[in-house]
Amino acid sequence: MPRPSAQVPSREAILEFVRSSTGPVGRREIAKAFDVRGAERAELRRVLKEMADEGLLDFGRRRKVAPPGALPEVAVVEITGTDENGEPLAQPANWRGDGPAPRILVLEDRGSGAMGPGDRALVRLERRDENRYVARVIRRLTATAPRVLGIYEAAADGAGRVRPTDKKARSEITVDRRDAADAKPGDLVSVELLPRSRNRLGLPAGRVVERFAGIADPRSFSRIAIQEHDIPDVFPREAEDQAERARPVTLGKREDLRDIPLVTIDGEDARDFDDAVFAAADDDPGNPGGFRLLVAIADVAHYVRPGDALDREALKRGNSVYFPDRVVPMLPEALSNGLCSLRPDGDRACMAVEITIDAEGGKRSHRFTRGLMRSRARLTYRQVQQAVNGGDGAGVPEGVLAPLYGAYRALKLERGRRGALELEIPEKRVILDDDGKVVEIGIRDRLDSHMLIEEFMILANVCAAETLEARRQPCMYRIHEDPDPEKVNALADVLESLGISLAKGQVVRPKTFNGVLAKVKGQPAERMVNEMILRAQSQAQYSPSNAGHFGLGLARYAHFTSPIRRYSDLLVHRALIRGLHLGDGALGPADDDSFMEWGEHISATERRAAAAERQTVDRYLARHLADRVGGQFDGRINGVTRFGLFVTLSETGADGLVPIRSLPDDYYDHDEARHSLTGRFHGRVYRLGDPVEVRLIDADPVSGALALEILSGGTQETPGGSGRVRRRGAAPKRPGGGRGGNRGGRRR
Repeated sequence: MPRPSAQVPSREAILEFVRSSTGPVGRREIAKAFDVRGAERAELRRVLKEMADEGLLDFGRRRKVAPPGALPEVAVVEITGTDENGEPLAQPANWRGDGPAPRILVLEDRGSGAMGPGDRALVRLERRDENRYVARVIRRLTATAPRVLGIYEAAADGAGRVRPTDKKARSEITVDRRDAADAKPGDLVSVELLPRSRNRLGLPAGRVVERFAGIADPRSFSRIAIQEHDIPDVFPREAEDQAERARPVTLGKREDLRDIPLVTIDGEDARDFDDAVFAAADDDPGNPGGFRLLVAIADVAHYVRPGDALDREALKRGNSVYFPDRVVPMLPEALSNGLCSLRPDGDRACMAVEITIDAEGGKRSHRFTRGLMRSRARLTYRQVQQAVNGGDGAGVPEGVLAPLYGAYRALKLERGRRGALELEIPEKRVILDDDGKVVEIGIRDRLDSHMLIEEFMILANVCAAETLEARRQPCMYRIHEDPDPEKVNALADVLESLGISLAKGQVVRPKTFNGVLAKVKGQPAERMVNEMILRAQSQAQYSPSNAGHFGLGLARYAHFTSPIRRYSDLLVHRALIRGLHLGDGALGPADDDSFMEWGEHISATERRAAAAERQTVDRYLARHLADRVGGQFDGRINGVTRFGLFVTLSETGADGLVPIRSLPDDYYDHDEARHSLTGRFHGRVYRLGDPVEVRLIDADPVSGALALEILSGGTQETPGGSGRVRRRGAAPKRPGGGRGGNRGGRRR
């Protein structure tokens, strides 16, 4: 690592200056404080970037730096209580950080009145130390008491009880009969907590403010997720009206693509069709074996203009959310399933990219156009795969698939050369009947037809990022940074326990992980190792600052291909329209400055959608398995904690907890590095990846939790052997003596 010049402050001095500042500081402030001038400012920028790459600093809005984990200068906070002097204390609204939230003392604005628990405000923060802030109120937001979603149940004393749907909730909520709003046992309700109210048992009190479908209706599971994650699911009337007034486009100045046999290829249950594809052999004698591709994408930017009602709501939602029983779309149905969906029932406006590749998948050229197309067919992955495999090709236009698959094989060669990460993570599939009941749960197929579309979309996304860079336009990159070295070292420790070598401290590339995956291909630990490598990755996100895409092995990458369901793609379309002078619907002059804020927002809405979708599937799985309580299942340990084991069931992919208290009687020591629980006296060891047989003890559809009991599995070692973790300075006693470890889940 190059050393900073004598004119540039040391890394230690920079850290001390940033830590002592009351908020994030910019490069100019640092340069001024240390009298860094002229050409030395470039050296300062390099040092700051290195420190950020190493995790010593965080870059925030307007490229200001702060200590890792520091809160932004301006934030929304929620009042949680008062300090010993009666001053309001708060925490960041919707705190999702690791560990306890930082302590925020709120200096109230006398003009806005006193604030109590549940009230929110937009504040300016000043950092006093690592975990303490002072907040000055900028604007008081709508005061709302905390709300909890749960199942209403009758209590013995005539009052009601609400059992929260959140697995992390600590207690039930008592509801007085006068506050029940006619709720019936089994109703899904939203309860507003009453300030400083508890019953004689110490349970918090609340009142029912909203009722939904009863928990007996499986379709309530997605409703729970929508409420818990505050996902907007009702469009403002203005946005609905705007969508319904939209009309089909005419050719005008668009390129006429209607004679090209473009087709869409999606799942059987898909309702919005963003993309259509076409391929043909390149007739250029200078490109033998090459192909010409066309990827056409719905022209959402024609209908959704910057700042209008549809745009405001689309930005608020960030993305569509997909549940087994419904979709919460980013755009109203008149657009998402109508004019913006590339159905074969009429002409559609599109943004298209024409790409030429060589015989080995290398891109030779590309160009973007705004066109008018007509899909030749709405095909499904299974239908295409069947036709390619020599089965029934009914409904597939003649001559379409052969060049598509030829181009796909070439793109696979290119993918292999650049070394993209080849993880295989099974995706759970839940199929419902018309009444919302589960009829099948399994693993979604991974066909060549899926990967064909994936490779075409990746290539189109790369073209978008390259074009925006070349035209000096803002780009909403899809970035996936290199894995955290600490996570990689922890992964190496676990792999070592499985007999797999991963050298610590090496420069990790996707092919490094691919080598590990090749060693476990077809082995019992294959799925577990895939999941561990996934956990070691950084989280992909959206940003106007390019950091490359580690998993795909790409230097630049942006999302362009799904503007119906992702706001990021709509921004990329608008930037292309402006940079290539393609007509109306381009980015406005003031939009460039908002890209950083928008990137943070849509990254958050994406995480919100993923959590809601995952939890809903968990609830469906629990409902499906509720009738099989007491049954025996094969599974594999996928997590080891001091309070028990997490096991994935082989049949359904469902995850459940084996509480430590249910393990065979012993004191169990948790070895975090080896991901194991070891019985101190009888030598039974349970390790990550071990196959086990379990009994299903409980399946709770309300929370989606499964409770399991180990019947067999693990390994037997000599007590006190290598699997044992001694407590320093303590000699173990016989069971019942109570020294060290865990027995029955109780800390001694």
